[in-house]
Amino acid sequence: MSNLFYTDEYDAVVVGAGHAGCEAALALARTGIKTVMLTLNLDSIAFMACNPSIGGTAKGHLVREIDALGGEMGINADKTALQVRMLNTGKGAAVQSLRSQSDKHAYHARMKQVLENTPGLSILQGEAAQILVDNGHVTGVKTAVGEVIAAKAVILATGVYLKGEIIAGEYKQSSGPNGFAPADLLTKNLIELGFTVRRFKTGTPARVDGRTVDYSKLEIQRGETDIYPFSFLSKRVPQKQKPCYLTYTNEKTHAIIRANLHRSPLFAGIIKGTGPRYCPSIEDKVVRFADKERHQIFLEPECADSNEIYVQGMSSSLPHDVQREMYRTVAGLEKVKIMRYAYAIEYDCIDTLDVCPTLEFKKIEGLYTAGQINGTSGYEEAAAQGLIAGLNASLKLRGMPPLILRRDQAYIGVLIDDLVTKGTNEPYRMMTSRAEYRIQLRQDNADFRLTEIGYRAGLADKRRYLRMQKRKKEVTEILAELDGRVPPKEAEPFLRAHGFENLFGGISYADMIRRAIDPKDILAYFGILQGRSRADIETAIIDVKYEGYIKRGLDLIEKAKAMEDKKLPADIDYAKIDGLRLEARQKLNKIRPENLGQAGRISGVNPADIAVLMVYLSLKHTK
Repeated sequence: MSNLFYTDEYDAVVVGAGHAGCEAALALARTGIKTVMLTLNLDSIAFMACNPSIGGTAKGHLVREIDALGGEMGINADKTALQVRMLNTGKGAAVQSLRSQSDKHAYHARMKQVLENTPGLSILQGEAAQILVDNGHVTGVKTAVGEVIAAKAVILATGVYLKGEIIAGEYKQSSGPNGFAPADLLTKNLIELGFTVRRFKTGTPARVDGRTVDYSKLEIQRGETDIYPFSFLSKRVPQKQKPCYLTYTNEKTHAIIRANLHRSPLFAGIIKGTGPRYCPSIEDKVVRFADKERHQIFLEPECADSNEIYVQGMSSSLPHDVQREMYRTVAGLEKVKIMRYAYAIEYDCIDTLDVCPTLEFKKIEGLYTAGQINGTSGYEEAAAQGLIAGLNASLKLRGMPPLILRRDQAYIGVLIDDLVTKGTNEPYRMMTSRAEYRIQLRQDNADFRLTEIGYRAGLADKRRYLRMQKRKKEVTEILAELDGRVPPKEAEPFLRAHGFENLFGGISYADMIRRAIDPKDILAYFGILQGRSRADIETAIIDVKYEGYIKRGLDLIEKAKAMEDKKLPADIDYAKIDGLRLEARQKLNKIRPENLGQAGRISGVNPADIAVLMVYLSLKHTK
C-alpha cells in the first residue's frame, strides 16, 4: 500500500466531466458542498462528442427544466448558439421544442470557465480506479495512480468512457469518443460493488470539410431570431445566426450500403452492444426501411472557427473506404472531403433498477449515478440526471429531504421514474409521448413548475426566483386582460370578418381565442397587451387555448397523487404477501418501489397486485 497517497478531503467527488458531471458538480458546489470533479482529460469537459446541438423534441423541455432549477446548460447553450429554431410549430404547444446548434469549441470553453470559477469546486485530471466503501457507505475514490480522495458522496457520471471501444468496419480500438482515452479500470470495481453492468452502443457520423460542399444543391435551413431562448435569465436568442442545409440520400447511396453490409460490424456481429432505437445508423435505416427511397441529411456547422461540418443523419460504422464512397453519392457532397470518419462506440453502463429515484445506488449509501452510465442517450438527459444526482447528494449532506420530481411535475420526473421503475434495455431517449401530463409540462412554463423547488433546495438563486415571481404576476395580469369583455359594437365587425355572426352580448378576448381566431389578429385589431413580453403573452394564450384540457389533466394528477402518497414501508418482504403473483413478488422485491404509484408502473405488476397491496397497507395501518 506504499504507493497510495492521500489528497485533500472533500465532501463530494464527481467522476466525469461530461454534461452530467458538469451539472452535478455545479449543483453540489453552488449549494455549499466542497466538491472535486475528476476527469480523464480537462479538454473533454462538456465535450460535444456527437452533434454540437442542444434541445430538440422533448429535449428542449429538459433543458428549460434544468435551467428553471438553477442549472447551467440553458445559459451555456444560449451564449454559444450558432442557430436556434423552434421545432413542431405546426403542432400543439405541448410538443413544441427549442433546438440550438452550438459552437462546439465555445460550449466547452465557457463551461470549463464557469466550473473553474465556481467557489468550492476543484477540478482534477485523473482516472478513477476504485470507489471506496466502508460498511455500506461510500468513503471516497482511489485513482489509477494511487491517489485517495476522501469524500462522503460520490457521483458517477462516466458517460461512454467505461471500457469504451471505437469501431469502424474491421477496425476496433480501445478508446473514448473523438480519440480521448477510455476508462478501463472502474467497471471491475462496479461489478464487485454489486452493480449489474451491460454493454450499450452509440455512434456518430463523419465531419466533412465545408469548403468541399456544393451548397447550391442544398436546401437552406435558417434559424429564428424572434423566439425565446433556453434560459429564463437570457434576454434573447442570437440575432446573427449561421444557416444549416438539407439534402437527401438516394438509391446510389443505398446500393453502396447494401453491397457492403457484410463489412458492417453492426450486421457482422462485431458490435455486441445494444444501440439506440430512435437514432439508428444509416446502414440500419436502409435495412429497416427498405421501402424508403431517401433519408434526410442535415449539414450543420460544428463551430464558428472551423470548416468542419456535421453530417446529421448519416451515423455509420462502415469501413472508411465505404464511407467515402457512400457520402459522395449525396447531392452537394459529390466532391466532399472527410475530416473525421464516422464510427460506433461501445461502452459499459448499469441497470438502473438498482438505483433509487434520488439516483442513489440502493446497495451503497452516498453513491449516485447520472447520465449515460444509467443507460440514457443525449446531452440533455445526462445533464438533467447530473443536476438531480448532485442536488440530492447535497441535500443529504445538508440533512435535508431528497428531491424526487413526480411525473406530473417535470419531464425530468418522467425520465428518472422510467429509469428506476421500468429500466431500459436500450439507450433511453426522452420523447414527449412518454409524458402522460405533457400539456402541463410545456417548456414555456418550466419556471412556474420548478424554480421555487430549485430555490428551496438552495440551487436556484434569489435573482432567478424573483424573476419567476415577476413573470408569474405578468402572466396573471395578461390573463385578466384577456378575460375583459369587448362591447358588441367593437367586437361585431372583427367577428364577422372571421366568420362569426349573430353573437349577442359581449365577448371576451379569451372567448375569441377559444373560437380558434388567431391571437395575433386579436392583439393587432384591438391593440391590447402593448409592451408585454412575447414569452409571457404566449404562456397566457396557451393557458387560455388549452384551459379545458389543463383542468382535466389537473383532475387526473390529483387522482395519481393519491397513489403516490400511499407510501410502501422499506422493509416489506413481498414474497410473504398472500395474493401477489410470483412475478409481482419478484419485481417488487427487486425494485423496492417507494409508493403505490411507482409500484403500479413496474412491468409485471398488474392492477390486481396493486389491489392486494392496498389491502395489505390498510390491514397494516389498522394494527
